Amino acid sequence: MFVFEPSKLTFDSLIETLRITAPTPFAEQDFLNMYFQKMYKPIPLVYNLVLAMLWRHPENVDLDKVKVVHYCAAGSKPWRYTGKEANMQREDIKVLVQKWWDVYDDESLDFKAEDSIPEAETLSDLQQITANSLLAAIPTAAAFIPTPSAA
Repeated sequence: MFVFEPSKLTFDSLIETLRITAPTPFAEQDFLNMYFQKMYKPIPLVYNLVLAMLWRHPENVDLDKVKVVHYCAAGSKPWRYTGKEANMQREDIKVLVQKWWDVYDDESLDFKAEDSIPEAETLSDLQQITANSLLAAIPTAAAFIPTPSAA
């Protein structure tokens, strides 16, 4: 997650820093982590479990409490998982992949047209509906903080 306030000064500084920064394996993710390294606060693993943590710090992971999983490890995408990928035969990985499929297959979570944004007669009506939805979400969204790269 990344919350920001538009700033011309920050933009100019980002562009200038980008010009003198060597490329990295995770491109913009690494660059933003480096640039904002003194201004970020990581969120708890329960809200952003990066699979690498299962290898690097398994003592910090409680799978029963995890709310969000970031399937970024090579071969970890649940829809492609076969169990034969390198380093992916672990029981904790199998549990997370199965949880992903359980959510994917849960028809009660499927999109329903009646859950969509109310129809608007004009573009300005639609903009007002959208603005109201965004404004309503701000107190919740503002409580989140950015998270570091898994690299």
